[in-house]
Amino acid sequence: MEKINTIMFDLDGTLLSIDMKEFERIYYKSLSKFFKDIVSAEDFMKIIYSSMKTVIENTEKRTNEDVFMEALKERVQDDFHLYEKRFDEYYNSDFSLLKEAVTIRAEITEATDLLKEKGYELVIATNPLFPEKAIEQRITWSGVNRDHFSYVSHLERNHYTKPNVAYYEEILESINKQPEECMMVGNDALEDMVAKKIGITTYLITDHLLNRHDIEVIADHKGDYTDFLTFAKEMPHLS
Repeated sequence: MEKINTIMFDLDGTLLSIDMKEFERIYYKSLSKFFKDIVSAEDFMKIIYSSMKTVIENTEKRTNEDVFMEALKERVQDDFHLYEKRFDEYYNSDFSLLKEAVTIRAEITEATDLLKEKGYELVIATNPLFPEKAIEQRITWSGVNRDHFSYVSHLERNHYTKPNVAYYEEILESINKQPEECMMVGNDALEDMVAKKIGITTYLITDHLLNRHDIEVIADHKGDYTDFLTFAKEMPHLS
């Protein structure tokens, strides 16, 4: 613990207090409506899921955006530029509907304020499956101070996704940190806690705990938002 100087936070279900099932319901419903004149909702979801699956399974050092767009183009062919335009329009408009599923939690905003004040570097390590503009919107919805965070992962920037440990290794390289200097705070038993495999200390947030694969939960620390605020208060000052 004495070596830790950087705290990495997941976004959805961690910094952003959100019911993921409700989030996904609103997201896919509102997104598919944007394409209803060119594709059925069922076929649209197949296109999106299969394209995202290609991104998640990618192991080459190509940006997630490049991999997604190539996969999308293979599936929609001549309609690719129309899809590209519609996605952009969606994230500039109806994506904001997802804010309905969000609750601002004072504990997490206070904890991040406190950790920044104590001298810790703060990073947003969200699964980079959304474009930067969508992630920046969700950071705003969370109520945390955007200026506190030196690095934010997103579709255009990153080359891997969770739970591939290469995702975490890429962030460490970008922020010039060693695993033992970092703590990963997240609510996903697999995608966030996998950081422990490369030596990153982990803290599992239990309020919106996700364990989709029903795995054994292995974390160095765990607790709800209130517990994490107490934990942050007990972290030593670095400066």
